[in-house]
Amino acid sequence: MKAWLTTARKKMIVDYTLAVVASAVTMGVSLLVNLKPEYAVLIGAITAPAVKWAAPYSKDYGIGSKK
Repeated sequence: MKAWLTTARKKMIVDYTLAVVASAVTMGVSLLVNLKPEYAVLIGAITAPAVKWAAPYSKDYGIGSKK
């Protein structure tokens, strides 16, 4: 029987965790500084793609992967 937690799934979990952390930081900053909702959305729109771009495993699975 194969193990459920394969290398690809570990990479997906790490990538998902990075996205959750980016969202939490964005929400925390907007609540802490008491930003207008428009600015919070702008920060989130910039932060999420930047974290996805910086993630080391984003090309190892899913659309655009080499497999």
